[in-house]
Amino acid sequence: MRQITRRGALGLGLGVAAAGVAGCSTGGDNTHDTQPVGNPGAQKDGKPIGDGSTSYTGKQPKQPKKPVPLEPGETPPQFVIFSWDGAGEVGNGLFPRFLKLAEEHDARMTFFLSGLYLLPESKKRLYQPPNNAVGASDIGYLTDDHIKETLKYVRQAWLEGHEIGTHFNGHFCAGTGSVANWTSAQWRSEIDQAKSFVKKWRTNTGWTDLPPLPFDYDKELVGGRTPCLLGQNNLLPVARELGWRYDASSPGGRQRWPEKKLGVWDLPLQAMPFPGHSFEVLSMDYNILANQSQNSTKAPPANYPGWRKQAAESYLAGFERAYTTNRAPFFVGNHFEQWNGGIYMDAVEEAMKKIADKKDVRLVSFRQFVDWLDVQDPKVLTALQSLDVGQKPAGGWKNAA
Repeated sequence: MRQITRRGALGLGLGVAAAGVAGCSTGGDNTHDTQPVGNPGAQKDGKPIGDGSTSYTGKQPKQPKKPVPLEPGETPPQFVIFSWDGAGEVGNGLFPRFLKLAEEHDARMTFFLSGLYLLPESKKRLYQPPNNAVGASDIGYLTDDHIKETLKYVRQAWLEGHEIGTHFNGHFCAGTGSVANWTSAQWRSEIDQAKSFVKKWRTNTGWTDLPPLPFDYDKELVGGRTPCLLGQNNLLPVARELGWRYDASSPGGRQRWPEKKLGVWDLPLQAMPFPGHSFEVLSMDYNILANQSQNSTKAPPANYPGWRKQAAESYLAGFERAYTTNRAPFFVGNHFEQWNGGIYMDAVEEAMKKIADKKDVRLVSFRQFVDWLDVQDPKVLTALQSLDVGQKPAGGWKNAA
């Protein structure tokens, strides 16, 4: 296995790129509660928390039916989780584009919000990143207008049933300051700061005319994904201490049913087929890019149509392999970026549209998925976890444990 690690200097944060071998509801429908959300800006502010940057507004709208255990011999749903690293709106319209797409297909997703995207650059010295200079960041601070747009769409996302996780802050992937070198105590500091930037955006911006985020972030935040998929080992003890329910930071997994690490569900991006190659690629837009254009985000446009088709076919091949065999959940990671002419956004959209209406498919957030996992019979989960990539249960699902 050969891995390329990309320093997170572009746009909304970059992941681990791999070259070579990659580096809820239950039952018969995907019905969600149907409380209207209307115009997010017109929602009642709820009960203010802290300085009023966030508020308690009650039960989150548009959640799946309460999950129930699988019946003996029942075929498990095919869970598909689309997630977004950084989750900032920088004027390219991608955040609202995918919120609209999700609404059209009754999908719920996870948005891993970078805390710095709610902190004005003029206040950057409030950020004290471990092993880095005060105010340093390997991703850019957003303009005031883009912070306001990000607040708008994070608010809308939650009201439409999506999960708000964390992508932490400065996205350090290289050198001595890399998150790969952080201790558990340093991860705790990074998390505390990420939460603070979300919970105190009004204090830090001085804006009092915008509505609060409609959730209690201390309760909403139950998982995250680290920059470049680095540093999970020292993060996990902190995640467990904080009561997080999952972590999506493993540096690469396979299409199998997940297990727990230190009591926390380990939900890694997965190696999936890469059409035209004998090796597999990690299920993230940037990892496909790294294999197609050797990390270039502005390759010759003549390549775009073929690469777009290859990217879409890769996602669909990963989905089909799970859907037709072990029904392992399929995890996809993305960034709100227009790399190589936006072909990866188009590929993700095509894949979601083709996946959404298939029987037994559940397009859910990570939080909703672990809600389902946590009510299953441990013996049933053990049987599911025993199935390898592309392996059907012997004798069919009716004879599975």
